[in-house]
Amino acid sequence: MSVTSSARVANIGTGERRKRLTAGIVGLTVGLLLAAPLITLRAPTMWRVLLFFPFLFGALGVFQSRDKT
Repeated sequence: MSVTSSARVANIGTGERRKRLTAGIVGLTVGLLLAAPLITLRAPTMWRVLLFFPFLFGALGVFQSRDKT
């Protein structure tokens, strides 16, 4: 049995969605603030690879708040 998008129910409240969105925006902002000097200063690739984590957590927060999960 398939569930249509209109039949889905959010499993978190508005307060928790707001927290996840805020955490996501903070994560993306931290990633951008760290990326700018690392790219400008041509930091070694291994340092720039670490930017994956703030962007990952930021994207997870934003997507989770949008999908209401």
